[in-house]
Amino acid sequence: MSLIEAIVLGLVQGLTEFLPISSTAHLRIVPELLGWSDPGAAYSAVIQLGTVAAVLIYFRKDLVKLTVAFFQGLVKRQPFATVESRLAWFVLVGTLPIGVLGLAFKKHIESSLRSLYIISASLIVLAIILLIVERTAAHKRTLEDMRWRDGLIIGGWQSLALIPGSSRSGTTLTGALSLGLKREDAARYSFLLSIPATSLAGIFELKHLLEADSRPSTAALVTGTLVAFGSGLAAIAWLLRYLRTRSTMVFVVYRVALGLALIGLLQAGVLKPLSGVENLAVPEKPLKPPVEKQVTD
Repeated sequence: MSLIEAIVLGLVQGLTEFLPISSTAHLRIVPELLGWSDPGAAYSAVIQLGTVAAVLIYFRKDLVKLTVAFFQGLVKRQPFATVESRLAWFVLVGTLPIGVLGLAFKKHIESSLRSLYIISASLIVLAIILLIVERTAAHKRTLEDMRWRDGLIIGGWQSLALIPGSSRSGTTLTGALSLGLKREDAARYSFLLSIPATSLAGIFELKHLLEADSRPSTAALVTGTLVAFGSGLAAIAWLLRYLRTRSTMVFVVYRVALGLALIGLLQAGVLKPLSGVENLAVPEKPLKPPVEKQVTD
């Protein structure tokens, strides 16, 4: 992987990770259109650490409050006494579904599920669901109004992001809006909820990526991660400002248009559903040939 590829993929990762348009979809589509090999799920997960760092920096004050409240609640034996301590627990609980299902379906997520047909279908289906939720949701509740049930439900929605094309931010934002949260509050909680899931996925995949025989260079990994960090910061600030006064309709339209365009390119033969992906799965170890016994006279 060249540094130009790393910069482009890092930019794509940072800009699309927090917008409800699926970073995984774009990291599959962009290399395919440019004639590059698919970077793979492992590389995508590793450069996500750059976007995790962007969330940590942007929400550093909130995270300090949540962390302090969490441990104070444990010490005082009142773990749910404050809004901040409850939110910290909600983030932890909401991470469990995606963690469990991610490990259970890891092999499929990294191979067959990265088909461009699946990605295009996910883009369109979630767009329709987001449209329905956007039109019917109350948009009145805030983070202070959240309860255990909300944390568990949004965590369940986040696990749908394991299907490439769904978008982690898209599923969590949709789940939060369906529970009546205001758009900006839904986005803020989506960002906070992203920290454990993307951090663990990135660290887990980094180990496997470094152990692989064929992997991107260290320079490509570092470059992609740094670019993802910078563009991720910009995307967070823009989305929060945008959702204060506008709806998510622009993302609905974009997802449907991209999904339909993708299907058209696949049908025309311009793109291949699994080009470069079939080799991403870890091959099974070949059986050792039986040792022939030497026959002596």
